[in-house]
Amino acid sequence: MERTEVLDMMGELKLYGMRAAYDETLATALKRKHEPQRFVGDLLRAEISEKQARSIKYQLTVAKLPLAKDVDDFAFNNTPINEALVRDLAGGGFLAQQRN
Repeated sequence: MERTEVLDMMGELKLYGMRAAYDETLATALKRKHEPQRFVGDLLRAEISEKQARSIKYQLTVAKLPLAKDVDDFAFNNTPINEALVRDLAGGGFLAQQRN
């Protein structure tokens, strides 16, 4: 079966994750001499990942959350929030120091 036929059938079945990963997965499978079951398994994993990503994107859209803001956009005035602590945590300096 030709590559275009396989991709067309994946599109018809709405297997967009498999379709997007097909070429790379096939190249890897041929290069590393994977068995057919592993090739199909890799395609299925790609499809599951794509469906999960689409589901999360849909859920975020439905939730209608406000746009992401930076710390600089946050108004600390008249709030009990410790501005210095929040800015320190946002900077991520505690990661390099390996402290909580």
